[in-house]
Amino acid sequence: MARFQYAYQKIVDLKTSAKSQAEWQLSVVVGKLQNEEKSLQTLLEERSSWSKRLQQVSNQAVALTDLMVMQEYIDYLNVSIKRKQIDVSKAETAVEEKRAVLSDRMRDEKVWQKSKENAMQRFRADMTVKEQNELDELATARFMYAAP
Repeated sequence: MARFQYAYQKIVDLKTSAKSQAEWQLSVVVGKLQNEEKSLQTLLEERSSWSKRLQQVSNQAVALTDLMVMQEYIDYLNVSIKRKQIDVSKAETAVEEKRAVLSDRMRDEKVWQKSKENAMQRFRADMTVKEQNELDELATARFMYAAP
């Protein structure tokens, strides 16, 4: 019996590889997004901590320069938080872009896989017809030789 060989198998393999690469790229940008979000959370916690300290210290007798230093550091943290929020936004955009690319690659792969499945079904149907024709010929030949 003949073996099925899809003429466009290399394209199917290429589409599968492209999908795998897109999955890998998505996982990389998701990792970066998680790191940015974690860094932002750390900055927010630090700002909260310093704000509480400033509030506690302001109720006590402390040098004005110490209060100013603490406030300047909180202002620095605010600027850092704004920058980090921009970084998080960029990372989210990158994730969405990679998801769109992955979606396209998955669609392409599915189209080619479906094409291969259809070709295999046609091949099997053709093989079934050929086998039936061969069986019919054998039956006819036996009948011809068996007839007196």
